[in-house]
Amino acid sequence: MKAFPSIDWDLQIESKNNQLTPISSGMELRDYFAAKALQGLLTTVKDEQWLPQEVAVVCYEVADSMMKAREQ
Repeated sequence: MKAFPSIDWDLQIESKNNQLTPISSGMELRDYFAAKALQGLLTTVKDEQWLPQEVAVVCYEVADSMMKAREQ
């Protein structure tokens, strides 16, 4: 699922019925959620030293939880 979907009419793929279907481009919703989690996390960890890999894992864990919550 895209966070900011847009139709790219220059990039098209053929569907099963031989009609051209536009490709939707944009940021993945999971990545958008992770970016928002990163934004919030970085405002609260001023005195702590985090490795970038640790921050990324935490942000994507939050994003995955948000994606799962959307299904309920």
